[in-house]
Amino acid sequence: MYELRNVTKRYTRGKETVHALDGVDLTIPDGDRLVIQGPTGGGKSTLLQMLGGLDRPSSGEVVLDGTDLAKLSEAKLTRVRSANIGFVFQSFNLIPTLTAQENVETALVPLGAKAKERRERAAEALKSVGLGERLGHLPSEMSGGQQQRVAIARALVKQPKVLLADEPTGNLDESMRDEIMEVLERMWKELGLTFIMVTHDSSIAKKAPRLATIRKGKLSVTENTGR
Repeated sequence: MYELRNVTKRYTRGKETVHALDGVDLTIPDGDRLVIQGPTGGGKSTLLQMLGGLDRPSSGEVVLDGTDLAKLSEAKLTRVRSANIGFVFQSFNLIPTLTAQENVETALVPLGAKAKERRERAAEALKSVGLGERLGHLPSEMSGGQQQRVAIARALVKQPKVLLADEPTGNLDESMRDEIMEVLERMWKELGLTFIMVTHDSSIAKKAPRLATIRKGKLSVTENTGR
């Protein structure tokens, strides 16, 4: 479970102090599916970075399963990310010179998995997202939707508790968007993940069980009765 307590994030832009997060309180139970929306620059991605331990708050607590991520050393924080948190980004972030299987295997290297185990787990993860016949393909040999499936497999191969997705359908057309959302929602249900997603797409947001809206660093959460 996540608990954010009075989280603030401030940074300086020229002579101006920007409050990217301004006293955010948020509880995210295990197994929750939360969508975060808001205007550009409102703090969505900053909030996701806090949840993923990719950035630290200026003040407040970001607690995951009883551990305040903001107080961990960089080494301990890296271990938490490697073992417990999977990331999916808008731009896929695949290594162009590696095959789909090799890209997925990279997520297991920090966990100390042996080569045989990495190969087997990566192949199984790719099969689970419908890419069992694409193990040896490079990113350049795949469509955008297929590349995002590889990125999802890479995020999930380490069997994390949490999946964080930052605009995962932002670079895809409508048909590919729907396919990727189907994969993400299926994985959320099958694996019992805590799934938190930032999106501008209202058609996705209205289907989520809970919707968080952030504007000028202020957060509000509503139960989504329209799903």
